[in-house]
Amino acid sequence: MRAVRRFAAPLALCVILAGPAWAAPEYPVLQVAATTTDLKALVEEIGSDRVNVQSLAGATHDPHALEIKPGQIAWLKRSELLVRIGLDHEPWLARAVAAAGEARLAPGGPGDLDVSKTVALLQSETPRLRADRRAHVHAFGNPHYWLDPENARAMTATILERLTRLRPEDRVVFAANRERFVARLDSGLSRWQRALAPHRGTRAVVVHESWPYFAERFGIVIVAAIEPTPGVPATPASLALLVQRMKDSGVRLIIAEPYSDASLLRQVAERSGARAVTLVPSTGADPAAGDYLALFDLNVKRLADALGSP
Repeated sequence: MRAVRRFAAPLALCVILAGPAWAAPEYPVLQVAATTTDLKALVEEIGSDRVNVQSLAGATHDPHALEIKPGQIAWLKRSELLVRIGLDHEPWLARAVAAAGEARLAPGGPGDLDVSKTVALLQSETPRLRADRRAHVHAFGNPHYWLDPENARAMTATILERLTRLRPEDRVVFAANRERFVARLDSGLSRWQRALAPHRGTRAVVVHESWPYFAERFGIVIVAAIEPTPGVPATPASLALLVQRMKDSGVRLIIAEPYSDASLLRQVAERSGARAVTLVPSTGADPAAGDYLALFDLNVKRLADALGSP
């Protein structure tokens, strides 16, 4: 009998230790597909452990030129909600949604959330697409609106509304999460404005038109882009003209992205005498940009360091 008891006790301990792994979740977890890591981060801020979010585009991948793979299609099939940047930022998305065969995720469907509808867009006067133009030319307004941290206020409000509609029983959790996020956002905005206040009015050239929202928020004046049209490579003639304009107007700063052409960037910097700084356009594209607010901590520090030294 003692032998049976000696065997039973460890067995009971194993059951106790293993029990939580077998237990069903206390609440249904909402499956969400986001088109960027920034949207993924914001949905996770509001949804916390009530959501399971995957980004269809990687943090370091050019989001305009994504090659959809079977795993991403499979995730779309499982998702109740698709959160997207909108405008012409995701020219690959329509094909992906069609391949998934989920009508609810199609534009205007109950599982579709176009976050661009919640913010004031810049450069919306850009001419619309022609048949002979490349897909990504910012034809409906500049889509990089998440790079103004103030826009996260409206973005998270619409995410909160949609998550609440899909999981009304979690309304209190979602609202409390957003309240905490907005408090951290307000603190960050004050910190970032102070850091860049001495550099307001700085004139800069960008490689790609990713930064008008960031620049407007923090007082940087973008005078030109190396790409003459968003998504269209520069020509030797356009580069020569740009370099001369930079020299004539005393522009000494170039803002690039991690995936910018390093050779081209070096050429423009050397010929113009400007300093190039690489800012990170997406959450997770650098180890120091692990969440949405950390993205701005990193970019503000890099910009302040570049402008603060001779």
